[in-house]
Amino acid sequence: MGKKSKQQNGQQPRKGPSTSSQPAVAAAVAAAPIIFYPSDGPSNVELLQTKSASLQAKLEILTKHGMDNNRAGFVKEFVPLDLSEMDANLYLQDLTTAFEAETHWTNLISEIAAIRCGKGVDRIEGDQITKAVFYFEHPLLAGCDREVAFCCRGGEWRAEG
Repeated sequence: MGKKSKQQNGQQPRKGPSTSSQPAVAAAVAAAPIIFYPSDGPSNVELLQTKSASLQAKLEILTKHGMDNNRAGFVKEFVPLDLSEMDANLYLQDLTTAFEAETHWTNLISEIAAIRCGKGVDRIEGDQITKAVFYFEHPLLAGCDREVAFCCRGGEWRAEG
């Protein structure tokens, strides 16, 4: 699995754009800002990222939407392809106007950003070609173990629903 050692300054080398047949994904990766977690000095922490360039590119896109507070763009790229338009709109509404929308949005984006860079990821199950399941500690809630699954159909990575 793609274990990466944390560098002393807390920064990870950036992977280049995907060479897949999805030019929009490659362009978004090139334009996506790099997110770094602050370092408190040298560390023995291991970071575990996906080996899949296309999934890593999707995580970059999702993180960029999160940083831009682009909830509609995030939902469009995140939800399963077989989710109805009405259900996708309801999910967007939950992330935008529901009682706990801000908390839910903040937690969701922090999780995506964490698995993008491998922070707190314990393991990744699945072949990382058609399925990847990330097991990790929530980056904002100490002791809260999380699991996020992605599946790839027709070259498109989406949350498994």
